[in-house]
Amino acid sequence: MSNNNNQGGSLGLWTCVAMIAGGMIGSSIFSLSGLTIYSAGPAAIITWAIAAAIMLCYGLICAELSTRFPKSGGVFVFPSKALGKTKEVGKFWGWVSTWGYINANIVAISFAAIYVGTYLSVGFPIFEGKQILLAIISILLIMILNSIKFTLAGKVNNILVLAMVAAMLIYIGVAFFSGAWDSSTLVPFFSQGARGTSGFLQMVPTAMTGYGSIVAMAFMVSEVKNPNRNVPKSVLIAMCIVLCLYLGIITATVGMVSASFLMENPGMQYIPLYAAAFTKLAAYPWISKVISIAAVLALYTTMLTVMSLTSRAIQASAEQGIMPQKLAQNNKAGVPVYATLTVTIPCLVISCFPQFTEMIVSFGALFAAVTIIINIISLIVARKKFSLPDGAFKAPGGIALPLIALGLIIMCYIPDVFNGGWMIWAYSIAWYFVGIIFYKVRTKNQNTVGGKEYEKVG
Repeated sequence: MSNNNNQGGSLGLWTCVAMIAGGMIGSSIFSLSGLTIYSAGPAAIITWAIAAAIMLCYGLICAELSTRFPKSGGVFVFPSKALGKTKEVGKFWGWVSTWGYINANIVAISFAAIYVGTYLSVGFPIFEGKQILLAIISILLIMILNSIKFTLAGKVNNILVLAMVAAMLIYIGVAFFSGAWDSSTLVPFFSQGARGTSGFLQMVPTAMTGYGSIVAMAFMVSEVKNPNRNVPKSVLIAMCIVLCLYLGIITATVGMVSASFLMENPGMQYIPLYAAAFTKLAAYPWISKVISIAAVLALYTTMLTVMSLTSRAIQASAEQGIMPQKLAQNNKAGVPVYATLTVTIPCLVISCFPQFTEMIVSFGALFAAVTIIINIISLIVARKKFSLPDGAFKAPGGIALPLIALGLIIMCYIPDVFNGGWMIWAYSIAWYFVGIIFYKVRTKNQNTVGGKEYEKVG
């Protein structure tokens, strides 16, 4: 990559900050925050801080990888170029990374769709009992938005983010200044949650999904002015903004809703802000509707962004010959419409089973963690195998940055395995074997087609 490609971009520091922060703010804080409070109690505050640290490292890592390997398809291309002694081995690891990424994102979309109906029904009784129908309608709507001109979808997303942030700030303000917040609910700090004193660590992978869009920087680096200065600054500033907003939400909520309350009322686990409004902010009946609307907006922004990213990962796999070539085709708007449809179908199926939400979330978090680990290792290997192109962005911190990220992820999963989480691991490994079998079948006897495509894309 030339120096010009890296230094001649048009995106300034604050434009990058706005894009990254807007992409990160989504549904997780409205829904998964409740699960972290249920499992970790007040220590969920630390959970979200650790998750932020890991994803900050990961965002910088992906930014460097994108300048080393400036091709579309990120999570496929990075391992495929860095890992393995041969192109075929690299291609395999690219697929393993992509398989996890696709499945994690399908789970994220499905989960978001499920809770559109939940938040609408608690805020507006007219929607009660229509959770599955609303989930299906939401997925189809997002599919349509993702099948039209990208700039239009982006404008819709920006409007939703602004409205959502305003609602979140209103909630925080009302919580702290209404007299409803009670510091005594924070004691004991580490042992209130259903998963005991290690719960705050076990829930880190779940909280990491709340910062997932930080990897968007990986696809923006070539368009950034002075990337070696502005990329780390924009990622750090955006993460600080989002973290402060998230910690404000979590702290406000744990001061009104305890882990024991969520244990006694399991239906409230995924709607913690509404639970707080229902129990402690009854004097402000309008706040529940604000929360419901904000949550739905957050759910839609998550679905809109994640479906777009997932369809392009599928497109990259199709260009490699792993998935059917039809999935690589764009419509007139430049959108991989068949890949988008491929994402939509399993989301529609999963969204029909809200009773399995907790298991769905656990699977999604693990799939995402595996993909993150593979790409972190890709950076470590790439630095040894390839010299950094002139003018390319280099993540700060040297070898410490990827090692810290890896160490934190492993540390978070150790208590989960010993506390019974091995079942999720076993099921996930089985599903990865399904993905590997699919890969072997698709790539068998494809040396002519797949090989040529690999040269072009990878």
